[in-house]
Amino acid sequence: MFIERIVEKLRQYLFRFKEYKLAHRQRIRLVVFAALLLLFLFYQFLLRAPAQFPVDALVHIEKGLNLKEVSKNLQENSVIKSPRSFQLFITLLGKDESIMAGDYFFSEPTWLPRVAFRMVLGVFDLTPIRVTIPEGLSRKGMAIIFEKIIPTFDKEKFITETENDEGYLFPDTYLFFPNVATEEIISTMKLNFDKKIRPLGDDIKKSGKTIKEVIIMASILEKEAHTREDREIIAGVLWKRIQIGMPLQVDAPFVYYIGKGTYNLTTKDLKTDSPYNTYTRKGLPSGPIGNPGLDSILAAIYPKPSPYLYYLSDRDGNIYYSANFEKHKKNKVLYIN
Repeated sequence: MFIERIVEKLRQYLFRFKEYKLAHRQRIRLVVFAALLLLFLFYQFLLRAPAQFPVDALVHIEKGLNLKEVSKNLQENSVIKSPRSFQLFITLLGKDESIMAGDYFFSEPTWLPRVAFRMVLGVFDLTPIRVTIPEGLSRKGMAIIFEKIIPTFDKEKFITETENDEGYLFPDTYLFFPNVATEEIISTMKLNFDKKIRPLGDDIKKSGKTIKEVIIMASILEKEAHTREDREIIAGVLWKRIQIGMPLQVDAPFVYYIGKGTYNLTTKDLKTDSPYNTYTRKGLPSGPIGNPGLDSILAAIYPKPSPYLYYLSDRDGNIYYSANFEKHKKNKVLYIN
């Protein structure tokens, strides 16, 4: 009996121990779960980047702002969710007086600790942005490209300040910092044009044309043909038309000033007088219809002599030449649908 009682006591003890161990494990699990839940909520509502985070944008921190003002600025720009969390994080770092003023570029959503470290260390991430401007594009077309890529770009300012610069903003691939001023973009493109055109100055004088005339012609050639050879031949044809007093009768300027190409023009469009209408007025248009590249500029300076006086382009861009109007009419029937 005595042994049985001892065995029973041991069994009860082991059972209670198992219950205690099980309850202890459950408590630990609850504590871990609660801690993880708190961390998740803390991250979601305080540390995680806001949904409206300014991707590919600049955030400017003015010099002299205190920590509270910087926090408010960041919240207003949707860089952080909680100003107090940002302030606390900076204070814990012992850097509450060390935030670096300047322009911070954010290429992707960034959580609060990373934002704080960047501003304490002055990591602006102002990596140059590559911008490619196609040849022949108008300044308004350029403005659309810059607006999509450069965060600080002012489209209206660019269009206003380049009003007299059409044709003289050289199309090229540029590297600009994300915080570049619009005036600097304009200046850089104009300086690039001067650099490209300067070595050609003597040849332009020998051609008997002014720089303005060459650039206007080159801007037309950009739209009229795609190859250097065709541009040289067409340049010869168009300079010849001007020389004999024949209207240029090219359609490219219509795209520039009314937004219509060859296949959309009406008889009324062709008869509507304008400084850019080369059907109603002889000579070159009043100004460039885009910003030509070097190949078109060279073609305008060095036209290729030919017996042709007419040409046309089909929908695939193939050029067909003719020396007289009768052949030109036949080409229209054959190649223009």
